[in-house]
Amino acid sequence: MNMIEWQDSELSITKQAELLRLNRSSLYYKPVGPSAEDVAIKHRIDEIYTKYPFYGSRRITALLNQEGVNINRKRVQRHMREMGIQAVYPGPNLSKRNLQHRIYPYLLKGVNINYPNHVWSIDITYIRLQRSWMYLAAVIDWYSRYVISWELDQSLEIGFILDAVQRAFSIAKPVIFNSDQGGHFTTPKYINLLNSKEVQISMDSKGRALDNIIIERFWRNIKYEEVYLKDYESPREARINIRDYIDFYNYNRPHQSLDYKTPSSVYFN
Repeated sequence: MNMIEWQDSELSITKQAELLRLNRSSLYYKPVGPSAEDVAIKHRIDEIYTKYPFYGSRRITALLNQEGVNINRKRVQRHMREMGIQAVYPGPNLSKRNLQHRIYPYLLKGVNINYPNHVWSIDITYIRLQRSWMYLAAVIDWYSRYVISWELDQSLEIGFILDAVQRAFSIAKPVIFNSDQGGHFTTPKYINLLNSKEVQISMDSKGRALDNIIIERFWRNIKYEEVYLKDYESPREARINIRDYIDFYNYNRPHQSLDYKTPSSVYFN
C-alpha cells in the first residue's frame, strides 16, 4: 500500500505501520524547511552576487556584516555552495570537481559569432521564493540572445540540467556549447550527452568573468525585470511567471545589441 493514501484506507494507521514495518510516528513526519533567517540571507547573497559576480565569500561576508547581519565566512560559504554559486576570480576553490572529470578549453576567444546556433551557453542560477528557493538552468544562443530551453527545479541534481540540454537539442544543435567549469558541466553524463551530438565543448577559463557574458546578462535581466519585482509564494507560481518572462524576453523585448530587434526575430530569421 502506498502510504500517501493511508487516510483513505480502512486499515488503521497502527495496522498499516505494523504491516509495512514502519514506526507510526514516521507517518506524521514532515521535513523541516529552511529557517526564515537562512532564506533571507540567501536572498541577499543572491542580490549581491548578481550585481557583483566577482565578489567571493570574504567580500560578501564583510558586506553582510556592514549591513548588520552577524554572520561568519564559513556560513556564507555554506550558503553559496547550497545556492550553486561561486565567485569568478582565480583561486584553488573556484570549482569543486571530481578529479576524474575532464575540463575542456575555452574555445570562444577571438571567435566571430555571426549566425544562430554557432555558439550556445548553459548556466544555472538561484531563484528566490518567499520561504525557499529554486534553481533555473537555461540554454541561450549567443548570436541572437534567444533562450533555447530552460528548466526549474528545487534541487541541484543533474537531471534538470540534462533535461534542459535535451530539450535544446530537440530544436537544433550548436557548433560550440559553452559552460563554466562547475561540477554539473564536467560530469560524464553531461559530457557524454554533448559528445553524442558531436558538438565542440567549451568551458570558461578560471578567473574570466566575461567568458560566459551572454548568459550572465540574461540572469541580470530576468532578476531585475522579473524575479526581484515579484514575491513567488510557490514553485508553481515561480514557474508560471518565469515562463511568461522568458516568452516576453524571446518574443517581445527589443535588444539594443540586436539593433532593437527581438531575440526570436534574429534567431528564426
